[in-house]
Amino acid sequence: MPKNDSRRGATNLGTPLMIVAFVVIGGFMYWLSAQAAAERAQREIDEVPVEDTSPTTGAVPVGDIETDGTPFVGQEVRIAATNVASLLGDQGFWLETPSGNPFLISKGPEVMASGVTVTPGSAVGVVGTVHAMGDSVLTAWTDAGTIAEGDRIVAEFATHFIEATEIEAADGGGQSGAGETNANEGNGASGN
Repeated sequence: MPKNDSRRGATNLGTPLMIVAFVVIGGFMYWLSAQAAAERAQREIDEVPVEDTSPTTGAVPVGDIETDGTPFVGQEVRIAATNVASLLGDQGFWLETPSGNPFLISKGPEVMASGVTVTPGSAVGVVGTVHAMGDSVLTAWTDAGTIAEGDRIVAEFATHFIEATEIEAADGGGQSGAGETNANEGNGASGN
């Protein structure tokens, strides 16, 4: 008979232990689902595009690039309306900077094809990609006939330049070519 009494106690204890086990497993499953939901939420936060504060979002002062263009190499930048200091053959022009050292703007293929011209003293805004200056760039410009040998010597002083994809007259003149504004509209200057 003692055997039956011990079984009866085990039977009475089995049901509450089973309920506790289900509650613990249920709590553990709830905790796991909460962790997975938190990870999904974090991934969604990480994937939400953050407002871009790189130089391409707004106008970059030409003095920032002229001082040290290295951080901007390969980036598309926008230069706010700045006065043209002088021309560099048909290839480009120099913008005035606060330091007094002009910064080189090269007309990209789209701008060259559109026939955009600028004049010294006019104010233009520029959009383009920053590049480091090198002998291969100067040789290509000389071989293409867009700069003369004398202009090459002057261009060698540039450490960086912007290859313009868009040139806009500060006065908001008419559109020319691939979305560029002709800063010399109506006066017939050739850009040389």
